[in-house]
Amino acid sequence: MKRFLYGIDFGTTNSALAIYDEDSKEIHSTIIIPSLIYFYHQLNTGAEKNYVVGEDAINAYLSDGMKGRFIKSIKQILSRSSFTETRIHNRRYNASDLVAIILKELKGRADKIVGQEVEKAIIGRPVFFDDDNVQKDTLAQNRLNKAAEMAGFTQVRFQFEPIGAAFAYEKTLTKKEHVLVGDLGGGTTDFTYLVLDPDKVGSKDRKKDMMATGGIYIGGDSFDSAFMWERGTPYFGKHTTYEATPGKVLTVPKSLFANICSWDQMNFFNGQRIKKDIDDYYYFSGKDRKFKNLITLIENNLGYSVFQAIEQTKITLSSEAQTQFSYHQMEIDIEEEVSLADYQQIIKKDVDRIAAYLEEFMTANHIEVEKIDSLFLTGGTSMVASIQDLFKNKFPHLTLNSGDNFKSVAKGLAYSGYLFED
Repeated sequence: MKRFLYGIDFGTTNSALAIYDEDSKEIHSTIIIPSLIYFYHQLNTGAEKNYVVGEDAINAYLSDGMKGRFIKSIKQILSRSSFTETRIHNRRYNASDLVAIILKELKGRADKIVGQEVEKAIIGRPVFFDDDNVQKDTLAQNRLNKAAEMAGFTQVRFQFEPIGAAFAYEKTLTKKEHVLVGDLGGGTTDFTYLVLDPDKVGSKDRKKDMMATGGIYIGGDSFDSAFMWERGTPYFGKHTTYEATPGKVLTVPKSLFANICSWDQMNFFNGQRIKKDIDDYYYFSGKDRKFKNLITLIENNLGYSVFQAIEQTKITLSSEAQTQFSYHQMEIDIEEEVSLADYQQIIKKDVDRIAAYLEEFMTANHIEVEKIDSLFLTGGTSMVASIQDLFKNKFPHLTLNSGDNFKSVAKGLAYSGYLFED
């Protein structure tokens, strides 16, 4: 029987699994799915499971009238001690339960391809799950480890995601290089500075080659949240005023709208008290039309579809100078022109934080710009124009190299089999 191991990149937006043939020392194939779960609105007691994963989750969400529970960006809750569980059809799901659903789906698809149960995996993790907080990082690591066990993996090692990306890039090199790797995903931005050498591919001891690792809790989701705050929330009544007491005009609390800018905060609206507050604001605002959009958004679970429109705006502005932020659903109508300059201004604070962290990372680790031989960027967020400009301006003498922005990390993780020799 052939020997396989899986390299798994569990991502905020997408998750990938690379199947590695340990005998031929080659990648057999790679699977990628959106990191999404949809729980059907109606509980089907006869069904083996009441949810679907990946691209099927999107289709089910739409065909089910967007009435069930749609779960996205699960990776971001791993480090959050405030998240203990969520109830779906009277069943409790903790963070590990939700992550395990994604990992099981990947494993099941891969096992079908190779025709056997594979229980050996190298799973990627960000350098920091939550901005250099040891307690939160430990919590996230333990939850991820538990999820891997629940998914059926009995032999597991963990590797930093940017190191995985580096090993994928190493396969393309012809000579030894000092490489700065940036892995810019949906939830985090991670950097690794290391020596890559095509003669060392597959070597068991690579510790001496890893010179520095670091990361910051900012990614593509941060950009989407910033855009939602600036351009989305006004359509949902951010500036609504109400008059609960005659003659005393107040503005609806901004905190309501902060909670529609982040997926993991959407359950904020599930409580009866907040629902009553929202109904009261609507009534005392004179039934403001835009505030009604907020109620429609919440009651019909439209968050994902709104963020799809935001993400499409971001993707288009990675190659175009102008586009439309367009959304039309259940009487919510948004049609607004957005220029690249507009978008860059909206995400500037987050891009500046990435730039500041990169400077800090290089200074703390004594990395001299002139000593870097090449740059390798991966992750969907690396394609954003402001990110490209950041690296081009900081390293004008270097070419920006990139691989498959969605599969590079998984492939590199699969090349990290040396971790099992420890």
